[in-house]
Amino acid sequence: TSCMVCVVKVNGRDALVPSCATRAEEGMVVESETDEVREQRRCALELLLSDHLGDCEAPCQTACPAHMDIPRMIRHIAAGQVREALITIKQDIALPATLGRICPAPCEKACRRGQADAPLSICLLKRYAADADLASAEPYVPPRKDATGKRVAIVGAGPAGLAAAYHLLQQGHACTLFDEHDAPGGMLRYGVPEEKLPRDVLDAEIDVIRNLGAEFRMSRRLDSATGLERLRKDFDAVLVATGQDQAGQASALGLKVTRTGIQVDRQTCATSAEGVFAAGGAGRATRMAVRALADGKAAAACIDQHLRNRPVAVPPRPFSTHIGKLLEGEMERFLAGACRAGRTEPAGGPGAGLSDSEARREALRCLHCDCRKADACRLRRYCQLYGARPSRYKGQRKPFRQYLDHPQVIYEPGKCIACGLCIQIAAQASEPLGLTFIGRGFDVRVAAPFDRSIAEALQKAAAECVAACPTGALAFR
Repeated sequence: TSCMVCVVKVNGRDALVPSCATRAEEGMVVESETDEVREQRRCALELLLSDHLGDCEAPCQTACPAHMDIPRMIRHIAAGQVREALITIKQDIALPATLGRICPAPCEKACRRGQADAPLSICLLKRYAADADLASAEPYVPPRKDATGKRVAIVGAGPAGLAAAYHLLQQGHACTLFDEHDAPGGMLRYGVPEEKLPRDVLDAEIDVIRNLGAEFRMSRRLDSATGLERLRKDFDAVLVATGQDQAGQASALGLKVTRTGIQVDRQTCATSAEGVFAAGGAGRATRMAVRALADGKAAAACIDQHLRNRPVAVPPRPFSTHIGKLLEGEMERFLAGACRAGRTEPAGGPGAGLSDSEARREALRCLHCDCRKADACRLRRYCQLYGARPSRYKGQRKPFRQYLDHPQVIYEPGKCIACGLCIQIAAQASEPLGLTFIGRGFDVRVAAPFDRSIAEALQKAAAECVAACPTGALAFR
């Protein structure tokens, strides 16, 4: 059988054919990228998605404005790999120790564990990894690419400007931050009480950006079109990240404005002036520091593309499917692979951080909602490539199940596309029991025969089956 994702047009034939089941012939002319072929492939993918049950990304990651890989961070902490957890965090968040203290935690509001007892303490786990790093002899400084010779002026050293510098410096661009205040930090320094955000924590995180190569020119206010034009001449790009309170100066800079601040193209972060970009509160209301940091990261990506003479666009969100609201009994299946304990609170009180044991205990509560093969799933890759819509064909979804009886492998039948590769591999490996197709038509599924366990079915070929599985149906624990 064919999933029909590989259909092609063979000249002389009326219908499209699956390339996997069509024999090559002398003189055959094959077209694989026509509009008709692409539409049919998209349709085939959407039909597969109509029967697909799983989250590519966990609800917490989807809800995070910075799109941080929260589940990966949590798994590192659960394994005692604190440095690796910090590196995962800092791929997306420039000031994690700061955010771990002040973020309103939209990720925790989306955490599926909250439907059982209480959401994971994601912000405290992030703070735990970041604090441990800052307390170490050598706090982590991300690697930096070779210098490009390009220079970026960043007006505003608040969360958006700091985040933009953090990501641009890693790409090899020089960054100079201008700010009217005596010290960098913006609203983090001048709008958040010190008892909530100790200034030594903020300063330590800013020092990491300084160690990356950022230059700070403080007590410098940009309030005229002449000043902006001077920056445009002296630098290869300019980012305005002056914050919402300072958005009124936009018209003085000669930039087009809206009622929320500078007029910004949301797809490119560009303003009305060539080579001038904007991020954070300068262009729209950003009530959360994490949103400002995310805007700074997005602007950095656009500026990097601009400096390299590439098409400029904010990086798109990765493709993801979502289980949605759980049905009766499904939460218990999620809990089967997680610690049953309730939420861990710091022994030192609400303002304290987690200890090593507390952090690890809390991390073990994670339900692992995200797909175990999200980065290697071919279904996800092609859905992204062809713009497939997960909800085009809606029907009654199958119940969530996961089989945990195998010591190495987890099987989630809701993600299986019935390709049959694991069945073939098990047969070639002479598995005593192996796997087989159960059922008929749309209800067909892969399972061990005679209602036996996956552990019995895959005694020798489990690793090979995991490697061949095109989705996350078969994955390592």
